[in-house]
Amino acid sequence: MVLLCILEISIFRRMKLKDNYFLLLLFVCFAIFFVNLDAIFVNIMEARNFATAREMINLDHWIFTTLNNEPRYEKPPLPTWLTAVSMMLFGMKNLIAARLPAAVMGSIVSIFLYRLGLKFTNNSKYAFISGLIGATSFYILFSGRDGQWDIHTHGWMIMAIYFLFQIFQDTGNSMKNAVLSGIFIGCSFLSKGPVSMYALLLPFLISFGFVYRYKSFKHYWKPVLLTVSIALIISASWAIYVYLLDTNAVSKITDKETGRWLDYNVRPFYYYWSFVVQSGIWTIPSFVALLYPYLKNKVFDKKAYNFTLIWTLCAVVLLSIIPEKKSRYLLPVMLPMALNTAFYIEYLFRRFDMIPKKESWIVYFNFGLIALIGISFPLAGYLYFGDRVQNFLGWYITISILLFTIGLMILWYLKNRKIKPVFYLTVWFIISVIFFGLPIASKIEKNPSYQSISIVDVYRERMDVKVYEFRGFTPEMIWEYGQPIEILYDGENYKRPEESHFLLLATEEEKEEVIETFEGYTIEKIEEIDMNPVGNKHKERLYRDLYKIDKF
Repeated sequence: MVLLCILEISIFRRMKLKDNYFLLLLFVCFAIFFVNLDAIFVNIMEARNFATAREMINLDHWIFTTLNNEPRYEKPPLPTWLTAVSMMLFGMKNLIAARLPAAVMGSIVSIFLYRLGLKFTNNSKYAFISGLIGATSFYILFSGRDGQWDIHTHGWMIMAIYFLFQIFQDTGNSMKNAVLSGIFIGCSFLSKGPVSMYALLLPFLISFGFVYRYKSFKHYWKPVLLTVSIALIISASWAIYVYLLDTNAVSKITDKETGRWLDYNVRPFYYYWSFVVQSGIWTIPSFVALLYPYLKNKVFDKKAYNFTLIWTLCAVVLLSIIPEKKSRYLLPVMLPMALNTAFYIEYLFRRFDMIPKKESWIVYFNFGLIALIGISFPLAGYLYFGDRVQNFLGWYITISILLFTIGLMILWYLKNRKIKPVFYLTVWFIISVIFFGLPIASKIEKNPSYQSISIVDVYRERMDVKVYEFRGFTPEMIWEYGQPIEILYDGENYKRPEESHFLLLATEEEKEEVIETFEGYTIEKIEEIDMNPVGNKHKERLYRDLYKIDKF
C-alpha cells in the first residue's frame, strides 16, 4: 500500500492531469465515500431513517411513511425511497446498502463542485482542487458516509445550481437546463423540505446578483418560469397528497416541527462563526481564503473569487438568523467554502516557491501539523490503545506505516517548497485513515455489557408471547430489533394488553410506573438490554429492562 501511495503521488505529479482530473476525482470519491461504509455503528438519525425505509418495504408504507408503525411525515420521503430500494437490492440487514445512497450523493456533491468550478472559471486545475477539498471536508465527508438526509437535499441542490448558473450565463440549451434545474430543486425539497432552498440556493442567487449581475428578466423569464413550475409540482406532490388523506397527523406534526424552529436548540446569532472548523483538515486554508484584503489580488479570477466568498458568507449569515442551530446544519456552507478555499490553494500552487517567508509560515504550520500527526501516530497510537492494539495489530501496523510515510513525505516536500505534492499527500492522509483507520475504530472501546435487543426474540419465541414497549421507543433499538414494537402509552394513558402473559420493555426510571400500572400482575425482570456500543458513554435511551408480565 505504501508503494501504491508513492506511485499515485508520482502519477499526480507527472501525468497530464488536464485530461484526467475527472477520473482522478471519481477515484478519490470512491475511496472517500464507499470504503468501509459499515465500520461505524448506527447513530440515532440513521436508525430513524433506516427503520422507516425498512417499514416501507415490510409494511408497504411507501407514501404514508412510518417509524415504529407511527406516522413520520417530518421529512419528505425521497432519500428514504432511495435507501429502501438499495436495501431491497443489496440486503435488508446490509449496513452498506443502507448508507449507499448517501455515499452516492456525497460523490455527486464533489463532482458537481468540480463541474461548477470549471463552469465559472474555465480552469480545470482549480475545479479539481475544489472537488478534492469538497470530498475531504469533514462535514461533507461525514454526511456522505452517514445515512442522514442533509447530504441528499444539498446534493440535489448543487446540481440544480449548476444548471441555473448556465441559464443565468446564457450558455445555450436554456430550456433543457430549466427542466433539469426544476427537477433537481424539486428533488431537494423532497429530501428535506425547503432547507437547501434557504441555506444554499438563496445565498447563491444573492451572490450571483452581486457579482455577475442579472440580465433583464426578458432574457430568461421562460426558462426560469419553467424551472419554478417543475420545482413546485415535484415539491408539493407528496405533501399535498399526504395532507389530503391524513390531515390530522400532518397537522400535529407540522405544529410540532414549526415550534422547534423557534424554541428548540436555540443558540446565539454568533454560534456559527467558527464555521471554518467544520471543514476539518482544511480549517486554516479555509480561514485564509476568507481574508479578502489578503487574497483579492492574488487569485487568478477575482470575479469568481468574489462570487464564492459572498456565497459562503451569505449562507452563514442566513443560517445564523434561524434560532434553532446545530453544527451539522452548516453542511451547505461547506460547498461554496470548498470553491472559495480552492482559490487559495491554487494560488499556492502557482506562487508558493516565490512568496515571502512571512506569508508562508501559515502554510508550513498547517501542513507541518498534519505531517507531525502522521509521524507521531505509531507511538501515540500505541500509548493510547495499550494492550488493546493486539485486537487489530495488522490494521494498526499498516496505518502506522502509511501515516508515518505520508508525514515524512509532506515534510520533505515542504522543505523543498513544493506545495502540489503536499496538497495531494494531505488527500492521501484522509484516504489512508478511511481505508485502515475506520476498521480500528470499529474494534475499540466496546461496551463489555453490550446486549442487543434481538435477545427479546429469544424469549418471545420460547414463551410464545407478544412484546410491548412501556412508554416510548428508541430508534436504534427499533432498527436493531427488525420490526415495530407496540407502545402502551398513547400520550395520556397506559393501556393494558388483552393478553394475560406478555413481555414488556421499560427503562430503569419507569420501574415504579410499571408496578403501579400493572397492579394485580406478577412482574419479573428477566433481562437487561444495554445497547450502548461504547463502554465509557452510557445513554439511558439505549438501556431497557425486559419484564415478564403475568396476570393473576
